[in-house]
Amino acid sequence: MRTALLLVIVGLALFTIILLSVKLRGGVSVIDEPFAQWAKGERSPVLTQVMIVLAVAFGPVAMPIIILITTVTWGILAKHAWRPLLLAGGMLTGVILALIIAPLVERPRPPVEEMLFGPDHTFSFPSGHVLGAADFVLLTTYLVFSRRKSRRTTEIAFVVAAAVIAVLSISRIYLGYHWPTDALGSISLAVAILGGVIALDTHRTVRVREDDDAPPGLPA
Repeated sequence: MRTALLLVIVGLALFTIILLSVKLRGGVSVIDEPFAQWAKGERSPVLTQVMIVLAVAFGPVAMPIIILITTVTWGILAKHAWRPLLLAGGMLTGVILALIIAPLVERPRPPVEEMLFGPDHTFSFPSGHVLGAADFVLLTTYLVFSRRKSRRTTEIAFVVAAAVIAVLSISRIYLGYHWPTDALGSISLAVAILGGVIALDTHRTVRVREDDDAPPGLPA
């Protein structure tokens, strides 16, 4: 439970710092323009196609389908609904937060002429692509590997998850749809959501064990 609380606190604290930087146009947001210019300078036809594939795979059309297939298949194979529901609930939380925060912050995206996969005139902060992907990768990694006895396997899984999130974040900047702080804000929210899911999962696990250990005929 301490880990869960720490993740929530750290995630929300980082998000607050990034949000203030964006609104005040200072602080962490000073990295936005230099990093965006660097990413623009690295563009190539092959790399652009790779980044577009990532954008589609983790986009608003493909991602809900992936989540639906994952949760339904997982629930059937595992013969329980708890962890699939946690995944779906965590993902839904991210979507709701993005829909609420974006119109409140009203941050413009980079110039339309810099976008490589069609124009997008919606608000930029936080990045819905990155938030959805980070939620999916982090929550799935936790829900799958937290039950494993090998701590090293779990650590490796989270390193891979972090790498996937980093690549997708860079892709959104590379394609010209987001600033770096948009992605960082989304990642910080995903960390907080992960903490919330861990807290719920831990609480339920403790309750189930208490019920199993209770003497027959007595309330747990």
